[in-house]
Amino acid sequence: MDYKIAFGIKNNRSRQLFKRMPTGQADSQHESGRSELFAIFRSMISNNQIDTKNKLEKGMKFKISRFKEQIKRTKPHKHDDYYELILLSEGEGFHSIETEKFVVSPPECYFLKPGQLHFWEFTSIPKGFVVLFKEEEFDDLRESELKTIYRKLASSSRFSIPSGDFPEPILNELLHEYQRNTAYSHQIIHGLLAALFGKLLAFSDSQLPRQNTVPAIFERFRQLLPEETPRLHKVREFASLLNTSPQNLNAICRKQANRSASELISAQLLLEAKRYILHTDNTIAEIAELLSFSDASNFVKFFKKAEGKTPVQFRKQYFQ
Repeated sequence: MDYKIAFGIKNNRSRQLFKRMPTGQADSQHESGRSELFAIFRSMISNNQIDTKNKLEKGMKFKISRFKEQIKRTKPHKHDDYYELILLSEGEGFHSIETEKFVVSPPECYFLKPGQLHFWEFTSIPKGFVVLFKEEEFDDLRESELKTIYRKLASSSRFSIPSGDFPEPILNELLHEYQRNTAYSHQIIHGLLAALFGKLLAFSDSQLPRQNTVPAIFERFRQLLPEETPRLHKVREFASLLNTSPQNLNAICRKQANRSASELISAQLLLEAKRYILHTDNTIAEIAELLSFSDASNFVKFFKKAEGKTPVQFRKQYFQ
């Protein structure tokens, strides 16, 4: 089964426009190029919402496939309630995750959490594997090591793999067992995943931040943030969902993240705002409504306080 990607536009003109125009060209040409770039980018996205993909069919908790070997620009999109592990052995281009843009430099691994927005801009044929899985895939395990390992891996969006150590044998075995789908494939896949995650953790150990044991209430708060932030803005609202007090939630957040619960909520709200500003053509008033602000002016004040510029200025600057 090939990894299906929702492709956007493909033409040389668009590729050229995504590069900065040479210094010295006439201002009118520069403005024209920027306008055309903006139009092309808008043609790649939904009119008023960000696409959410679900590549796991109903009832599926795991899937592995080879990365589609084509030079394509994908539309900005999010994934449903599953993790996506992308291991590239070849390819060149860029991979944007939220507002961070990575240069594709195989061999490397990308770890996408549920709800993260991303898209690809390849300039050469990519090769590799894509592993999709839901957290409940590991709920029936007696040991929690596998879940602990992938949570450590998920603390970083990208890490490199040492040259010559790309885990292709394990990935080929995983793909073979997934396609065979025998009575014992589930157990074999768990074993192979444990080997794969362990190997990746060994590769990434020096690149990932050290973490202490995370309290369950903070882990749940982090899960709720992307789910509830567009609707909820206040610490007391999240505290109520977690059956704790705002004071206790703030104390836990400060201990675990060096930031208050309010600061973490604002950071998530800002991330959601940037998604809509950069990856949809919604007006500022429409974005304010989508993010549950009382009016556009309050949204603009919130955004400017955080970014030092208005949403309109932020959108315009991104496409310069």
